Amino acid sequence: MLDNIAIVILNWNGKDFLEKFIPTLIKFSGNNPIYIADNLSSDDSVSFLEKNYPSIIIIKNKENGGFAKGYNDALKQIKAKYYVLANSDIEVTENWINPIINLFERDSNIAAIQPKILNYYDKQIFEYAGAAGGYIDKYGYPFCRGRLFNTLETDKLQYNNAQEVFWATGACLFIKADLFWEVNGFDEDYFAHMEEIDLCWRLKNIGYKIFVEPQSMVYHVGGGTLNKTNPRKTFLNFRNNLITYHKNTDGNFLFFKILFRVILDGVAGIKFLLEGNYKHCIAVIKAHFAYYKLLPSTTKKRKVLQQHKAFQQSSIAIYPKNIIIDYFIKGTKKFSDLKF
Repeated sequence: MLDNIAIVILNWNGKDFLEKFIPTLIKFSGNNPIYIADNLSSDDSVSFLEKNYPSIIIIKNKENGGFAKGYNDALKQIKAKYYVLANSDIEVTENWINPIINLFERDSNIAAIQPKILNYYDKQIFEYAGAAGGYIDKYGYPFCRGRLFNTLETDKLQYNNAQEVFWATGACLFIKADLFWEVNGFDEDYFAHMEEIDLCWRLKNIGYKIFVEPQSMVYHVGGGTLNKTNPRKTFLNFRNNLITYHKNTDGNFLFFKILFRVILDGVAGIKFLLEGNYKHCIAVIKAHFAYYKLLPSTTKKRKVLQQHKAFQQSSIAIYPKNIIIDYFIKGTKKFSDLKF
C-alpha cells in the first residue's frame, strides 16, 4: 500500500529527544504514519517506543551507517509519495505539513521543500541548520537565509515568503519519494553532514526545484548527535563539502576552483590553529586527505550524474561571489545585504 505521506525519523541513542518531541509530532501529524528508523541504538530507545507508542512503526537498521545509509536503508522499506525526513530533535508546530504539500501540488517541478527552522531554545532566532532556506556561493560554501556562518538573525518575518533556494535542510526535509530514488538517494560515502546539499544539487542539475515554505515552521535543538565543537563534525563538514563541490559543480576550470578551495580551507585550518583549536586544524588536514582518497569514486559519480538524460548545470540560488570574503573581510552579516 502506498501512503501519501510517510514521516520518518532517524534515531541513534535519542530516547531523550523522542520522549520530549514524539507527543507533539503525533498531535500535529494527523493520520500520517510515523516511522522510527533506528540506527542500532545502544540505549533503550526501541523498547521505550514499543512500550509507549505502539502505533509508531519501527524499522531496525542492521548497522549504524550514519545519516546517509541509515535513511537509505530505512526508506527502501517504505512506500509513499512524499517522505518527510525529520531529526529526532525537531519540535513540530500545528499545520506544519499542509502548506508544504499544497506547494508541491501547485508546482510539479518541485522536488524538495523545507519549513522555516527556528531555534528551540530561543524561538525568535533562526536555527543554524537550514534557517529560512539554503544557498551556496560559487565555490561551494553553504549558508542560509537568516544565517551566515555563526551569525543567526532574529526572525522578524523578513524571510517569510516561499521561494526557490539551493538546498533544503536534512533536519526537516520533505521530498518526493520517486525523485529521491531517481538520483539514488543519499550518497553513503558522506556518513553524515551535507548529504542533503549534495542530494539537492543533484536534483537541481536534472531540472528540479528546491523550495522553502516558511508558512510551515519547526523548532530545532541542533547538535544532537555531533556538537559543533566536536572535531569529527569539522572533519565531515570539510571533507563532504569538497566532495559535493567536486561532484556537482560545472566543469569549467574545475582544477583551479578546487585549488582555490584548498587555499581557503588552509586559511581556515590556520585560523583554528591560532585560536588554539589544534584538533580542528588536524581535522581539516585529515578531511583533505580523505577527499583525495575518494577522488576516483567521486569523479566516477560526477560522470554518471552528467550522463543523466535531463542533466543541465543549474546556477539558480548560487551566490556569484565568495561568501567567506563578504563575511569575514567585508563584514556582511545578514543574508538580505548580499548582492545576488
